[in-house]
Amino acid sequence: MPVNLPIPVREALHPVKGVRLAATHAGIRKANRYDMLLVALAPGSTVGGVFTQNAFCAAPVQVCRQHLSQSKGIQAWLVNTGCANAGTGQQGLTNALASCELVGDRLALAASQVLPFSTGVILEHLPMDRLTKGIETLAQQLGQADWLDAAQAIMTTDTQPKAASRQLVLRGQTVTITGISKGAGMIRPNMATMLGFVATDAGIDAGLLQMLTAQIADQTFNAVTIDGDTSTNDSFVTAATGQVDCRFELSDQTGADWQQFSEAFLAVCMELAQAIVRDGEGATKFITIDVEGATSRAEARQVGYAIAHSPLVKTAFFASDPNLGRILAAIGYSGVPGLLVDPIRVWLDDVLVAEQGGRAQSYQEAAGAAVMAKSEMTIRVDLARGSAAATVYTCDLSHDYVSINADYRS
Repeated sequence: MPVNLPIPVREALHPVKGVRLAATHAGIRKANRYDMLLVALAPGSTVGGVFTQNAFCAAPVQVCRQHLSQSKGIQAWLVNTGCANAGTGQQGLTNALASCELVGDRLALAASQVLPFSTGVILEHLPMDRLTKGIETLAQQLGQADWLDAAQAIMTTDTQPKAASRQLVLRGQTVTITGISKGAGMIRPNMATMLGFVATDAGIDAGLLQMLTAQIADQTFNAVTIDGDTSTNDSFVTAATGQVDCRFELSDQTGADWQQFSEAFLAVCMELAQAIVRDGEGATKFITIDVEGATSRAEARQVGYAIAHSPLVKTAFFASDPNLGRILAAIGYSGVPGLLVDPIRVWLDDVLVAEQGGRAQSYQEAAGAAVMAKSEMTIRVDLARGSAAATVYTCDLSHDYVSINADYRS
């Protein structure tokens, strides 16, 4: 079961003006489940995106990058689950481009105005016959689905859909921000095996939206990790339809309205990113790792990821076993140059665990065990060498993680 993650309420996911949705069962891999999503955007929408840094990136990622660089008028997103179309060579690229052409034909768009997204098993080709039929159905049903349907349509090993929504009043207009995400395993920053889609009906200059997308990704989707694996298909894409009379230009980014809007956008994306960790394959604990006192944010993250990726740390948290030397070991091998251990302090929630190179004098193992028995806790590390800080979100590692991934293709 997910860690303290409520199932999204359909009525709480506000429609975004200028966005039409359709979801269908195409049988890409399994029958009788949503596995394709089509998102149609109003003409004039702006789109931003960030993608996996895996060198073996999937064909749809390559096509998305190409279309975003070529076209200023992206008007459709096509998503399929069940097949990643990764590690598929030239045929994979051909199939991804063909899917864009099929959507374009049915929506009277150029193929370059369509972004394709795939998730699922690597080293398998898209079943183009089923995909073609699915696109035909989606085109006929545009506008009939809502955001909860959309969230269900992009799930793979997720145990439940992930969606978030906010509304705020700016310049006398009600502005909506709604998004969905998927991901439960093969999760590591840069990015994780995840898809994230967020739309707003405000108008945003294309350059400003891309800047916001990259900044938000860095604070949210690139700050979560489950197992340290960076996937081949990961994408976080945003759209601003401009259907509400509230528009932001590059010159607005220091204003109060933009600050309020960007904070709401961040809140939606943080909820979606944390939902991925809370629904991590087999997860029973949600762990926040705060690292402070670093010389740079990158250094703080380096330490945070070392702790978060340690199987020994993660399994200790699953067992609620305060074997906290594992955290010190991870800090020590994080690779921070010239790291002095004596000034470092480590806490579990408010319990001081380590200082002056060893166990804190005040620390009692019962206090550590009490924190680790909870479903949510925070590891706080003060490196005492600077003023920079960073936060990483992760989960424990359980028996179920092995079982789920061992059985993934069955």
